[in-house]
Amino acid sequence: MSLSRKRRKELKRLQSSAEDLWGNQQIVLEHANAVAREASRQLGHLTREEVVPRVRTGYESYVRPGVARVGQAAKVAGDNVEQGLGNVLGSILSIGDIANDARVRRAVERVSPRAVAVVEKKQGPGVGTYLAIGAGIIAAAGVAYAVWQTFRADDELWVADDEPNGTTTV
Repeated sequence: MSLSRKRRKELKRLQSSAEDLWGNQQIVLEHANAVAREASRQLGHLTREEVVPRVRTGYESYVRPGVARVGQAAKVAGDNVEQGLGNVLGSILSIGDIANDARVRRAVERVSPRAVAVVEKKQGPGVGTYLAIGAGIIAAAGVAYAVWQTFRADDELWVADDEPNGTTTV
């Protein structure tokens, strides 16, 4: 393909302009990279000097007391549930003991002989048995929950007060 001298000169000028443009773009990109590195460095300083102390103060002021209150409330609730279940279970067992007492049977027999006959005919587990089993299961769950709350790891709930000394942000 033969080009005229005029076209070859135009193509050479165009090629030269493209090479100049490419060089200028490389300079601009280098400058943009330098600006981005400096912005990153300044952002690291700003984070260490402004953001981290504010976050730490906010955590200490708002989050930590809330977590402590919730933990204390859960412990108190677990203790109350455990105590309440113990009282209910004790009441159920004492009612069963009273019903089996010979003096109570004689007194009920004097008042209504048919009631004693109905009670004596009954065989197998009754409602009281199922209530006692249910109360036992709930009490065991309450004790298991209290033990879990006592022995669970609280490591993830606290933030270290000091930053590691060897960290540098570039």
